[in-house]
Amino acid sequence: MKSIIKNIYIALGCVLVFGACKDLDVSPTDRLPRSIFWKSEADADFALTGLYNFLYMPGGNWACSQYNIYAWDTYTDDAYGQHDYGGGRSAGSSGLTPNTKAYVESYYTNNYKAIAAANHFLANVEKVISGDKLKIYKAEAYFLRAFNYFWLAQLYGNVPIVKDDPFTIDYTTVLGKSTREQVLAFVKEDLDLAIAGLPDVGYSNGHAVKGTAQGYKVRVLLFEKKFAEAAALAKEIIDGQKFSLNDNYAANFYKPGQNSSREIMFSVKYLLPNVPHQDAPLAATTFAWGGYLGTQDLLNEYEANDPRKTMTWFSDGDTKAEGWPFTGDMSVATPGKGGWLQGYHMPKKWLTPGIENPSSGTLDDNDFVLLRFADVKLMYAEAQNEAVGADASVYQQVDEVRDRPGVNMPGLPAGLSQAQMRERIRKERRVEFALEGLRYFDLRRWGIATQKLNGFVTNPLAPNIKLKYEDKYQYWPIPQTEIDRNAPALKQNPDY
Repeated sequence: MKSIIKNIYIALGCVLVFGACKDLDVSPTDRLPRSIFWKSEADADFALTGLYNFLYMPGGNWACSQYNIYAWDTYTDDAYGQHDYGGGRSAGSSGLTPNTKAYVESYYTNNYKAIAAANHFLANVEKVISGDKLKIYKAEAYFLRAFNYFWLAQLYGNVPIVKDDPFTIDYTTVLGKSTREQVLAFVKEDLDLAIAGLPDVGYSNGHAVKGTAQGYKVRVLLFEKKFAEAAALAKEIIDGQKFSLNDNYAANFYKPGQNSSREIMFSVKYLLPNVPHQDAPLAATTFAWGGYLGTQDLLNEYEANDPRKTMTWFSDGDTKAEGWPFTGDMSVATPGKGGWLQGYHMPKKWLTPGIENPSSGTLDDNDFVLLRFADVKLMYAEAQNEAVGADASVYQQVDEVRDRPGVNMPGLPAGLSQAQMRERIRKERRVEFALEGLRYFDLRRWGIATQKLNGFVTNPLAPNIKLKYEDKYQYWPIPQTEIDRNAPALKQNPDY
């Protein structure tokens, strides 16, 4: 598509410049330093870093990068985004249109920029490296291309597949859409190439490993309802013993615990002082400004004495002893004061212990965790239950997530039917992954998003304010700017 090909010039700029690419003015093709790049092994290192830099792309509105994952929860019955970070509040009130901004636009445009850069990388990296290093570098690029295409498939469904180096494509070329099934098949092809080439080790430094690609393939297979295949691959990850549940559940979400957690399988890495969060610190947007407030409906899902509730949410009356970060006249957590709106709940997850009075000047660098081993275990349980029913292995994986040290929740009751186990797994996912951005995709994957979200009252104190969700949102609208640039080949998704 014209805009995708055009965006390679910015995409390559991100590859060639250290750090996240934030200024997206398009540069003319005759000013890019292609003639002096791809000349040395260092160029391959530099370019690979650039591919990961697309994980830092902006999310389309202030104070929310694209992979600020818990902004996704504001699209659901789990959270309310009073400042509309990521666009969840406006999507829930006004619905989705081809002119909607924030995530509705950013995921389409940014993912294609990342794909274009990956295509360019794969077309040229063999010029400067070889052997095992080449195998690993190409595998990382295959994974990142698949990662971006999977987002497009989940959100927009039928999208163009572009495989060629954009510098070899006619700038005036327009492309039509492939089916979602074709896109997912391509995603799995790339993930298989990634699995074959990535090192079979734990995740540590931000670079994808074999288990990362396997975990994302499990997600794809579950999305496709290929339950037996998803269960088999998830079991392979579990049996490989490269990952494990963190004995400290909360430490998965803040530094320094994230640095040593064997549960994290993929994340967006930050590191002070050079790589802080974009626009505004998480501590300010989340805790001082109340950007992501939990719903009572979600809080009702926690079982009695589930410590994940107090590790994820503050309670009325909490003080410094419970981790409340404010002092002075805000030293006691009180609904209705500061950014805490009455009728909602203030989050605790993602808050680094010890931070006091967070503001726009606070610097923080907690990584955005995109895949955890707990997810693999619960995906196994879901897939296996759908494939064969609630056998002993399903119980084992769910119970191990519930019974990790520090959580110590009792095992599920014996004798659950397949339908009963399905509901227990769904409930477990909701509380285990609260504020981790999975709920929206779970509801859509399960086919119950309209049932759960349309007409949902986010705040019991405002019963007349309800969410809007329509069946057609299973396929998001393609941004109108892309339709206009690529007419007549690119058609809008149905009913928009």
